[in-house]
Amino acid sequence: RESDMLQPKALAVISEGRKAILVKDSVFCKLLMAILSRGHILLEDNPGVGKTTLALAFSKAMSLQYNRVQFTPEVMPADVVGFSVWDRDTGGFTYRPGAALCNLFLADEINRTSAKTQSALLEAMEEGQVTVDSVSHPLPRPFTVIATQNPLGTAGTQPLPESQLDRFMLRLSIGYPSLEQEVLILKQTEGGRPVDSIRRVATLEEVLQMQEEVAQVHVAEELYRFVAQLCAATREHPLIRMGASPRAGGALVRACRASAWMAGRDYIIPEDIRLLYYNALEHRIVPDPQARLSGRTPHALLAEVWESVPSPKAVG
Repeated sequence: RESDMLQPKALAVISEGRKAILVKDSVFCKLLMAILSRGHILLEDNPGVGKTTLALAFSKAMSLQYNRVQFTPEVMPADVVGFSVWDRDTGGFTYRPGAALCNLFLADEINRTSAKTQSALLEAMEEGQVTVDSVSHPLPRPFTVIATQNPLGTAGTQPLPESQLDRFMLRLSIGYPSLEQEVLILKQTEGGRPVDSIRRVATLEEVLQMQEEVAQVHVAEELYRFVAQLCAATREHPLIRMGASPRAGGALVRACRASAWMAGRDYIIPEDIRLLYYNALEHRIVPDPQARLSGRTPHALLAEVWESVPSPKAVG
């Protein structure tokens, strides 16, 4: 299994996660990469495949304070970022934190709430703080958002605009299990909640230390140029109406640092970029109507871009 070659601490987190939910190792690894590179994750999947369990498993294994909000049209920005109440004892306003003030925040079905509430959360993701009544309150560290969307039931929803999708480092999908995995899942649930058996294998201080180590991973000049060329090529493709922004390239590089660190390297290689290329860019491009008419998906368009840009030789 690909995860068996990981850093010991990363492997311990993923091994604990496997106790709670059976998904592809690549999903576990990429979600951990986003957390360690201080990014946010968009999970697009059908209901009932384990998105909530996956988030809860990581929070327990990594000692992260976890909050979850089921987004509906009635959820207000104050529910997410907090609000001020009058305190008679002090004769002033006291801040009451919202659900987002935690280490791992699960925004379940983010497209079912109002654009105003979406913006409140996405501002917090970008700025690392929330502002209530002109007073800023820093978010805890580490801080990661996992937002989910149901790709099918979109009636009456508020799809995230491209500018807000750009805030998510990676887009992932769990997918349905294989037949054998589903049998194991059915057996797991007979004895209670598997997530209750997860142990803490990393403290908050260790998570912050891992994030610092990831940030120090070396990126060669050729690989910076390669990522920039990929992003530029998406903007020049005739069937892509809106290509990847410089922020997209930065997100890809940061995620690649985590990929390298988890593999025990202090430098990234072209294979790290290949591993995360689609997850980092697919939700950030908008195909031209002509591409949709011809059945060309964002994935297919990005594959064309990848083939058009010469890959650098292995570097260290």
